[in-house]
Amino acid sequence: MRRLPAPLVAGLAGVPLTLLARSWRIELAGAESFRRLVASRTPYVLLTWHDALLPLLWQHRRLGITMVVSEAAEGRYLAAYARRLGYGVAFGSSTRGGVRAMLGAMRALLRGEPAAFTPDGPRGPRRVLKGGVLRAAQRGAAWVVPLHAAAERGWRLRTWDRLLVPGPLARVRIAYGEPFLVGPGQSGIEAAAIRAGKALETVVREVRWDDAVTATG
Repeated sequence: MRRLPAPLVAGLAGVPLTLLARSWRIELAGAESFRRLVASRTPYVLLTWHDALLPLLWQHRRLGITMVVSEAAEGRYLAAYARRLGYGVAFGSSTRGGVRAMLGAMRALLRGEPAAFTPDGPRGPRRVLKGGVLRAAQRGAAWVVPLHAAAERGWRLRTWDRLLVPGPLARVRIAYGEPFLVGPGQSGIEAAAIRAGKALETVVREVRWDDAVTATG
């Protein structure tokens, strides 16, 4: 079956998704350090699990973030919608195009612009950290900002990541970890991977409602 062009899908799905997102009641936890990075125009990398993408895309729209997404059709649909929200896009994955995606993200960081990665994307395993994001942050001299989002009510799709779709008027909680820099060399990457894993565990706990909503679809 022939797939529809990504911009067309984004246009058709984007209107109801935007209306839904505008109804969310978003609460932020631990965002002070992140706000300082944004205000100072310091390059940073947002680090989050793939299942939290939708509310985080909405919350961080129009910040000039370059987002790393899959080259697969689903990734192109997501990229088309992300562009409508003001994101830049670097295509790649852990299995194909990953070097090109990392270079695209690094170029943004070296220009002083932020980037966003889902370290378990594009196909999982769910919530298993892959290290490409940390190398990009290291080479781009960027701060790593761990964060996560959950909703009081909504849906989890029956996809590999159990993608979260908050319901209409749902309370959505976004938790930010303390930003950190990746040290030099391989030892810096290894230490950052341990720190990133612990930080992601912390923000998952802080959103309170993680995995509380029902899987569907």
